[in-house]
Amino acid sequence: MHQFIKRHKNDIHGVLSGFDRIRFRGTIRWFGSVRGVMSFLWKIQVRLTEFTTWAKGLTQQIVDASEQIAAAAGRPMMYLNSSSVSKEELALTIAKADRVTEGLVCVFKCVEPCHTFKVGPNAATTKKLELRKIPGKCSHYYFYMLHPRFGLLHLRLQAWLPFTIHVCMNGREWLARELRRQRIGFEQRDNCFVWIKDIAAAQKLANQQLRTDWSGLLDDLRRLFHPVHETMFGKQSLEIYWSADESEWATDVMFQSPAALARVYPGLVRHALAAFGCKDVLKFLGRSPKIQCYRASDIGISSTTRPEGTCIRYRLNRNSLKMYDKQEAVLRTETIINDPRDMKVLRSRQGRPSEPKKWQRLRKGVADLHRRAEVSQKSNERYLDARWRQ
Repeated sequence: MHQFIKRHKNDIHGVLSGFDRIRFRGTIRWFGSVRGVMSFLWKIQVRLTEFTTWAKGLTQQIVDASEQIAAAAGRPMMYLNSSSVSKEELALTIAKADRVTEGLVCVFKCVEPCHTFKVGPNAATTKKLELRKIPGKCSHYYFYMLHPRFGLLHLRLQAWLPFTIHVCMNGREWLARELRRQRIGFEQRDNCFVWIKDIAAAQKLANQQLRTDWSGLLDDLRRLFHPVHETMFGKQSLEIYWSADESEWATDVMFQSPAALARVYPGLVRHALAAFGCKDVLKFLGRSPKIQCYRASDIGISSTTRPEGTCIRYRLNRNSLKMYDKQEAVLRTETIINDPRDMKVLRSRQGRPSEPKKWQRLRKGVADLHRRAEVSQKSNERYLDARWRQ
């Protein structure tokens, strides 16, 4: 990356790296499998014949609590019957119309695909009732809020067992709030910055996000919008495990003007499509460039032309690296991690902190989010340096 910046330094205003969109997932480990649910049912002495009634009772508590939260805040609850509606855009429209600057904006209710549990007869073998984990559909509640520290975010709550929670926030929106608090001037367009008065200070603020108590933060948000979790299981205390379902780590090269980026970007696109191959994809994402270790479907290079420009995407399994131009003046390189098991982290084995540290698979849990950011930054840098050498 440093070579790329050095070559184009006269055209570049500055560089900023940090989180873009992060989607967290909250799960109750008891409810992660049929075996876990069966163990919990045995613990609370609920028979399979009583399962549906028991589960519906839990769902009703979530439905009632969600409606009460919206009513208490004086905010609308809306049922959306189409997945084509952009919930974020609709939430922003509502916030603007109602002049909401902080707090709950609205609650959306949707019926969406999910994985859940169902009791049914096993007619083929045991001739008895059994619990099954099946794909299905159920109600989900989306709580959109303008957080005083993090900006626009939402919590998605599955209203049927296993009651999965998703929290989605944007690191750039979070940074914008911090820049305003520090009185550092900037120009923001969409989810990127095209100009920042003090880029070094902004980078320090972005780096501070990595020192967040993620579990504490996410538990606080859960208490706001899913307070019945503490009471819906009676005397049983079920802890929520937080993981990073998807993370986007972006390196934005801010050019002095649209004309400066326009001189560079077409050449970058042509070279990306003509010169880079599967071995380069492995190298960018920090893997050994041994093609024989992978199937053809594991690796891919593609391009997408949008009204605002062209996006180049390099994929390895469920992880990817993208390059695209944003808001006419920003060259963004972005590493997206959906499955961190392809990466490594130096740590002791879980539950054995006294053991020597070894390189092990990166976990989805928020405990390894700092390492995930480090891996993503190196991926972005390798790509930009490779571009410069060509």
